[in-house]
Amino acid sequence: MLRRREPVPFAFIAEADKFRSNVTRPPRERVSAGEIAGRWLIGLTVVAGLAGSLLLGLPALSVDQSPARTQQSEASQGR
Repeated sequence: MLRRREPVPFAFIAEADKFRSNVTRPPRERVSAGEIAGRWLIGLTVVAGLAGSLLLGLPALSVDQSPARTQQSEASQGR
């Protein structure tokens, strides 16, 4: 067995370069049309929710640009 210069904590890591497996991975399962449609529907729902919350939240986040008005109560008007 060849010695490495750097210390290796586990022996199987040191021998990993030589190991080759003859086992092949199983083929990937095809995604059905229903699953693709469901993923699109979930994505569109999330995007629509974010866009709706942005549209509804913009008025609350906007700074009022009109000149400052002082509101007077009826008691201070002297009526």
